[in-house]
Amino acid sequence: MAIEMKKVLIFGGASAIAHQTAINFAKDGAELFLIDLKVTRVNDVADDIRTRVPNSIIHTTELNALNFELHQQTIDEVVKTLGGLDAILIAHGTLPKQEDVEKDTNAIIQEFNINALSGMSLATIAANYFEQKASGSIAIISSVAGDRGRKSNYVYGSAKAALSAFSSGLRGRLSAKGVNVLTIKPGFVDTPMTADLPKNPLYSSPQQIGKGIFDAMKNGKNVVYLPGFWRLTMMVVKAVPEGIFKKLNF
Repeated sequence: MAIEMKKVLIFGGASAIAHQTAINFAKDGAELFLIDLKVTRVNDVADDIRTRVPNSIIHTTELNALNFELHQQTIDEVVKTLGGLDAILIAHGTLPKQEDVEKDTNAIIQEFNINALSGMSLATIAANYFEQKASGSIAIISSVAGDRGRKSNYVYGSAKAALSAFSSGLRGRLSAKGVNVLTIKPGFVDTPMTADLPKNPLYSSPQQIGKGIFDAMKNGKNVVYLPGFWRLTMMVVKAVPEGIFKKLNF
């Protein structure tokens, strides 16, 4: 049975994947609150959704995810505005160039702050709210890159690995409290974040991933690879012996 989610917060709401997920929630009748770095960006997303789904109710604001001290206040304001909260999707992040960050410890710290710690902070605040409510859904976009460190993106991948491990533990904590925690692991997606990368047949569209996230949240899934073939693909990748893996050029 599908879970009812009528009040939904999406953090990183201007991203291509979050945009498509929000469209699905709007079609399902949810009232949305979209947050991103610049309010102008989420306002554009909200306008597009209202065009596609007339009479949809969408609130927007801006917040830099690195302003950790504002996380609690922001979620409190979202709950007040919506009159409650049923689900949160944490969808923000960056994709650094490995060569730009691997020799710069400050850059590594920055990437962990945005791709791991900020999501952990938001998820913890949401978890405390939902635990008291004894219901709710927390969905966190991680990545298949977190399943095994690769020389081409191990800074990004290790941040996502931390986020995946955190969400797994959070799921265990909340499993008996009526709160679902979903870890989302997309593969390659054709978005502005990957615009400078060469494309191949493994790339998916934001529309495909957004629909997959919506379905997984509504059905109370624990971990979802999107598209599904990445689950088997990463099983194979993780099974490669380290002596061979370290020589692979990818």
